[in-house]
Amino acid sequence: MELATDSLLNNAASSSIRAAAAASGVRERNGNPFESENDHEEDTDSLDLNFENLDLTCEDLILEDLDENIQENLEDSLVREALDSGVDLGSYSRQIETDLVELESSAIKDYISEATNICKLHKQIQQCDDILLRMEGMLDGFQKDLGSISSEIQSLQAQSISMNIRLKNRQSVRGELSQFVDEMAVPEALIQHILDTPVSERKFLEQLHELSHKINFVKEQSFKEAYSTKDVMDILEKLKIKAMSKVREFLLQKIYSFKKPLSNYQVPQTAMLKVRFFFEFLLSHERSIAKEIRDEYVDTVSKVYFSYFKTYIRRVMRLQFEELPDKYDLMGLDDNARRGFFSSKPTVSKNKSAIFSLGNRGDVLNDQLEAPALVPHAAQKGESRYTYEQLFRSIMFALMDNCCREYLFLSDFFLVSGTAAQDLFQAVMGKTLDLVKKDVTAYIQESYDAIGNFLSLHVIYRYQVIMHKRQVPALDRYWDGLSKVLWTRFHYVLDLNIQSILDCDVSKIGALDLRPHYITRRFSEFCAGVVSINENFCDERVTQLLAQLQGVVDGFLNRIAKEFNSRKDQLVFMINNYDLMLSIMTERCREESKESETMNRILNEKITEFVEEILAPHFGPLIAFVKDAEGLLQRNEIEALKREEDKVVQLVKSFANEWRRKMELINSECMKSFTNFKNGTHILQGALTQLIQYYHRFQKILSQAPFKNHPIRSELINIHHVMVEVKKFKQTF
Repeated sequence: MELATDSLLNNAASSSIRAAAAASGVRERNGNPFESENDHEEDTDSLDLNFENLDLTCEDLILEDLDENIQENLEDSLVREALDSGVDLGSYSRQIETDLVELESSAIKDYISEATNICKLHKQIQQCDDILLRMEGMLDGFQKDLGSISSEIQSLQAQSISMNIRLKNRQSVRGELSQFVDEMAVPEALIQHILDTPVSERKFLEQLHELSHKINFVKEQSFKEAYSTKDVMDILEKLKIKAMSKVREFLLQKIYSFKKPLSNYQVPQTAMLKVRFFFEFLLSHERSIAKEIRDEYVDTVSKVYFSYFKTYIRRVMRLQFEELPDKYDLMGLDDNARRGFFSSKPTVSKNKSAIFSLGNRGDVLNDQLEAPALVPHAAQKGESRYTYEQLFRSIMFALMDNCCREYLFLSDFFLVSGTAAQDLFQAVMGKTLDLVKKDVTAYIQESYDAIGNFLSLHVIYRYQVIMHKRQVPALDRYWDGLSKVLWTRFHYVLDLNIQSILDCDVSKIGALDLRPHYITRRFSEFCAGVVSINENFCDERVTQLLAQLQGVVDGFLNRIAKEFNSRKDQLVFMINNYDLMLSIMTERCREESKESETMNRILNEKITEFVEEILAPHFGPLIAFVKDAEGLLQRNEIEALKREEDKVVQLVKSFANEWRRKMELINSECMKSFTNFKNGTHILQGALTQLIQYYHRFQKILSQAPFKNHPIRSELINIHHVMVEVKKFKQTF
């Protein structure tokens, strides 16, 4: 309530003061209308005016102020209202003056009536001033106290920073010192496990790591001349000797277990890999013992591999077919060349068909490539027999698998890589590799199986890729050397086959036959097999050898063809042979090869020539006339052509009377000549198509001068009738 009352009094006093001030201001501005002029003069006289600094020359400034005042007054709402309404300004001014006097009197009365409240208000203001003064003093005191506290905080902060730095230094020293003490001290558990725990337990391996670390740390500190190393050097040395003794004995036992008969040496290798740190410990602290372990391993395992592969190769080779290709199994030699001493019948091998044909032998490069190695005793029980490339694959797979595993083991366990790993691998597997290469080379040098040698060569190519994928380069030189042996023998056997064809005497062949020759079939089977094998690992040397062989076969076929009396029979013989070659190549090879392209080109040339030969006996005069007449027309020798009028009449009549019968004869000849009905159909259609072209050219000649208006043209057979008749022969074969 007091606050509300004070607020009310303050508002009243304020309004009274504002009203009084307004009234006095108006009075001062307008003057008192009841004052006389004398009073004004007295007031003027009483004023002490100084006009020394008055600048009467500045008319612009005075006029500007006057204009502004006038403008201001005109903008006043009361003045504007009075001017707009046309009121007398004098009377209006007096009325205003009267209102102001009344307001002033009313304000004075209000002020007097509120005098008590104003006094109270004055006292309250004074009290507030006293309170504020006391608060100011208190705040000044607080400010001084805060200043002193701030300086104390800064001092405490500096002390805290200093203490923090000292604490960090002590902690770092304590950490390093504690770590030093921990690494230098030899705990009781370490001593107990090294002395009593079996080597095969995990705890021994963990404590061996710890012992190795402490030995290395003490050596490092001894170089820095730390006195504390003298306290532990002796006990660490004794523990090291004890650990090396136990580790050496354990590793030698594992190595000796390789020598046990029928033992799986992968088991001790796996056990040794689990404790590979043993050798690392020996290598770090006693190289002589590490060398002893490595030398013992090399000596033992090399003998184990040598014995294993020597026995395995001997047993596996017993599974080979008994009848093998020999020097008589060549392309150019007839089966009659092999006869028994007391028999007139040829002794033909049961496996004869597989000498030049690939057949299923290519599976050794696909499904059988990474199949498990053959188990000799299991195969002998089943009385199974295998080709040499299958046995070769089994031996090479066993060698590759063991070599990859051994190389990775040596690199991992003996901590070697690069050249050192290859040298160690060679020390372990060198004798075995020499043994395998010697046995394989001995067989290859006596082999006349070109397909088998070539398959074996590609087995090596594929195994070499597999070893590169496994990142084992240890057998690269071995593969290269063995590949060279196989390639040399393959080349030699192929040269023998080429020479056998060159030496073949066509005069001793006997009765001539238009069907494909046996050398053609052998060559086709052999060429298709080699090309299909060579597709994935293309070798340009193989392409060159096959081209040489094909050239020899071409020459041989040409020599036989010359034995036929007629050119047509020669062409039939050549077409039958090349058709067989191309059919076998297309059937056995997935892609077009250079050999196929050459065969196809020669076949098309022979077919084109045969078409001309088979048409000549039946339509020779017409064909000859067409060729001669086209030459005369081209040279514009119309008169010479006109002299052939009688011949044209004879040709038209002859064709009209006999064309169907002659087509039948051509059809009959094709049926008798070609063994491949599909090829016979193709050749027949080619011959009849060529006939239609000749007949069309013949009609074109007759449509020009000098035969354009000749009456014989009416007897020409419509070419569409001929085409319809030709279509009937498509279903002959």
